[in-house]
Amino acid sequence: MNVEKYYENPSVLHIGTEKNRCFYVPQNLDGKQTVRCLTNKDWKFSYNECIEYVDDDFYKVGYEADKFDEIYVPSGWQMLGYDKVQYSNVKYPFPFDPPFVPDDNPCGAYITDFEIDETEIDKRKYLYFEGVDSCFYVWINGELAGYSQVSHSPSEFDITQYVVSGSNRLAVLVLKWCDGSYLEDQDKFRVSGIFRDVWLVVRPGEGHIWDYTVTTPIEYDADDKVKSAMVNIRCNDIKGEVDKIGIELTDALGNVLSSITSGIVDEISIKIDNPNLWNAEQPYLYNLKIKTANEIISEQVGIRDISVKNGIIYINRKQIKFKGVNRHDSSPYTGATVTKQDVLIDLKLMKEGNVNAIRTSHYPNAPWFPQLCNEYGFYVIAEADLEAHGTSTIYKGSQEQTFGLLAQNPDFNDAFIDRSVLNVIRDHNHCCIVMWSLGNEAGHGKNIEDAGIWVQDYDSTRLVHYEGVRWQTGGHINDASMLDVESQMYASTEWIDEYFNSNDINVNDSKKPLIQCEFIHAMGNGPGDIEDYMQQLYKYDGFCGAFVWEWVDQAVYGGNTPDGKEKFLYGGDSNEFPHDSNFCVDGLLFPDRRPHIGYYEWKNAIRPVRAEVVDINKGIIRLSNKMDFCNTNEYLYIQYEIKCFGKTVRSGVIKDTFIKAHESIDITIDVNNATGDGCYLKLTYLKKESDRLVEKDFELGFDQLKLFDDIASSNAGKVFGLTGNAIDQKAEVVEMQKSFIIKTGHMTVEFGKKTGTPLSIMKTGEKYIEAPVKLNIYRAPIDNDAIINVEWEKAGYNRITSKVYSCCVETDGDSATVVCDMSVSAIFVQPFLRIKSEWIFGSDDSIVVKMHVVKNTDFPYLPRFGLEFRLPKSEGKTAQYYGYGPYENYIDKHLASYVDLFSMSAEQMDEEYIRPQENGNRYLCRYLKTGSFAAVSNKPFEIHVSNYTCEELIRKKHNYELVESDDIICCTDYKMSGVGSNSCGPELLEKYRLDDREFDWEMKYFIL
Repeated sequence: MNVEKYYENPSVLHIGTEKNRCFYVPQNLDGKQTVRCLTNKDWKFSYNECIEYVDDDFYKVGYEADKFDEIYVPSGWQMLGYDKVQYSNVKYPFPFDPPFVPDDNPCGAYITDFEIDETEIDKRKYLYFEGVDSCFYVWINGELAGYSQVSHSPSEFDITQYVVSGSNRLAVLVLKWCDGSYLEDQDKFRVSGIFRDVWLVVRPGEGHIWDYTVTTPIEYDADDKVKSAMVNIRCNDIKGEVDKIGIELTDALGNVLSSITSGIVDEISIKIDNPNLWNAEQPYLYNLKIKTANEIISEQVGIRDISVKNGIIYINRKQIKFKGVNRHDSSPYTGATVTKQDVLIDLKLMKEGNVNAIRTSHYPNAPWFPQLCNEYGFYVIAEADLEAHGTSTIYKGSQEQTFGLLAQNPDFNDAFIDRSVLNVIRDHNHCCIVMWSLGNEAGHGKNIEDAGIWVQDYDSTRLVHYEGVRWQTGGHINDASMLDVESQMYASTEWIDEYFNSNDINVNDSKKPLIQCEFIHAMGNGPGDIEDYMQQLYKYDGFCGAFVWEWVDQAVYGGNTPDGKEKFLYGGDSNEFPHDSNFCVDGLLFPDRRPHIGYYEWKNAIRPVRAEVVDINKGIIRLSNKMDFCNTNEYLYIQYEIKCFGKTVRSGVIKDTFIKAHESIDITIDVNNATGDGCYLKLTYLKKESDRLVEKDFELGFDQLKLFDDIASSNAGKVFGLTGNAIDQKAEVVEMQKSFIIKTGHMTVEFGKKTGTPLSIMKTGEKYIEAPVKLNIYRAPIDNDAIINVEWEKAGYNRITSKVYSCCVETDGDSATVVCDMSVSAIFVQPFLRIKSEWIFGSDDSIVVKMHVVKNTDFPYLPRFGLEFRLPKSEGKTAQYYGYGPYENYIDKHLASYVDLFSMSAEQMDEEYIRPQENGNRYLCRYLKTGSFAAVSNKPFEIHVSNYTCEELIRKKHNYELVESDDIICCTDYKMSGVGSNSCGPELLEKYRLDDREFDWEMKYFIL
């Protein structure tokens, strides 16, 4: 088949399409919709490797499509088994030769029939395509109706002249790639086809409103209290003849506030005294109806303004903090095709997780998405369908040298502007949208600037955002004057401090508000160090928000394993090229919307209230309301509980706490006889009443406050009842060539002279450990270890060997002590640890381990330091420990956890990730008992009881491939390094690294 090559001509973006308009669904005077969905059913479909293979006549009336398949539309054809599913983050999946695309350009031919009733023949008929990737040609009854591109924005065609009464044939040819694909290089699975709905829109033939704008300026008094607001309705475009327009405005209860009939004027205004304003915490909506002789258009109206003053963002004159996420339209089962029910699941989880803002990364989400955000209360950064990240990965390319190639290419100027126009005009009546984003990672140049100028001129009621302006390339002098915010990705805490504390601006100027449009990369086991950013968010008024990358793991459902486990696939699993492996698996949620621990971490980081101790002894606690509009009394109540070493001392409920937004109060809680080592006060914040997304009594977050200055040297063994059962029997030692055989109490231990650790432990003649005790300094690399792991492997941390210089044993009555001097190194590298250890075996079946460790400072920080015990499988059925829980946690990842006494199995301690990696750690522990094995220390340590070996986690690429060990892997560590977010963010902060120059570690183990 031959078609005009519009798809390689950036000066031809749309043929036969109507002028852009805002999104609405018209109704007749009876209130019934005058649109029909042509999708949500099977269409005839033919997949072709290139356009030449498409049947020349497929679009004609009467064409017999007997060789076509039947597929469900909307859908991406890759999700149905046609073509390979491909994940690419940055690299273009075709040669970089703009505006040209490969001749072997896969395409899909679609056919469906639809009916036009006789009563509709005199009306105007439009086809509204919500989203088609990447470009498409449309035929009605064999006549070419038009061509369009921009995958995630709508295209609308007037098909009145092509249709007839009765059956009509719609044919669509969709190409996988076009010149627009150079501007759609987003970090996602690449899915092609008609992936959003197609609508037949029937409108009055004599005339109808096409586009309109609703604005809501607010009048304040001198104290910034609201006096009144105007609802202004301006008709931007009318098709045909419309003599009169009726306007009806009602409040949320349906009470009519104004009803006006007017001739055609520039603007109709309605004044509302003492209006209810819209914000994300209190999403109050008025209802507007725009009526003509034969049609009604309904619109939600939220009265809201946004402004910047002295580098601070205000909504309705209240200082705001955006606590957000980046969200793709993504489903593991249907790809980019999502339903309202899918989105409502997302929004419910966001509300339950205290999220108040969404960035539509990196394109307009489904056209009804902003309506839901209006209704349920979310601030939205609406992003244009624009990314050209692949310009930085061409040969000899970089973000410093070639990132601006397309942004500075005049041939693409119209295309850059067009994408912002489509974004803004579709959604400009939605109160939830507070910023327009010009795109993502497209470099910078005149094309971006021209788009920004257009947006700024068209809509002065919102802010304009673009992060890529920070990249200066190709000699272009960047102009950021049209941008209202300073946007960064993954800026370090040090950079943020420097931004707010430096004086590199004019005296009469102020810094722009800062947002992190992407931060704390939530890939795999992470993100860590969230609290460091939260401290800065609340410290600096100008730090106005941050958006986690990203909301959900992007992965593709690959069927089930024989035992019923779902398989989720990532880049490379389809043998596609290029791909970026599991870099798409970087969300707070699994693809099926099960939360990762990172979700709970972010949820509690942005909890609505924060508490701190003012006076431990008097029980004075300061509560700070971190919401921007609600007082605490109308939103939540508090439960409190005091526990000492896991035992409840006191509890109660605080029903009423009237704290205004951004303010604090001090309360007093009775802490009598409940202070000191091991005592904690937990305050849990619970929803006071149900709303449409969050149930009454739902937990919104918590604080746990320690009621002591520092961990004291309490006898942890005594506290948890670990005192052993000593017998009066002298210790016995037999020296062998390679080991010592030591008998104390009921234990017989073979201690390795060459390993410096026990080779075997027996109790009352039965084998107790399944393998020699192992010095443990490595971990299965988490995704955030990808960079530092290169150094770890160079240092040999993944292949350690020990050299014991001396090893001797002494007995003292009923106990025996082994003293070793040893080092740790690896093949072809020098020793990096020197260890002097004592192993004391007691008659109470205890093992005391003392280590003095000196690290070679030339080597990178350690992943961990500790001991690994392999126990019989039965020992993992129930593990009890005192420390942070119930979720996995680390030194920089324990916001979702609290200190308590927990009991769980090894299976429950393991945390699942799609790509296997280190998981399940427990931080700040004082006690562990799993089966008959116990560990205790007066100083905090870290533990993990697991069904999987480190080696198994490293070997396997997917969670469903993992095979449980025959043993229980019990790790007790002096420390574990934090997890950070270095897969795409800054390096792990030094305070979270195990990089001690010298340290002492002492543990006591019991074989019970």
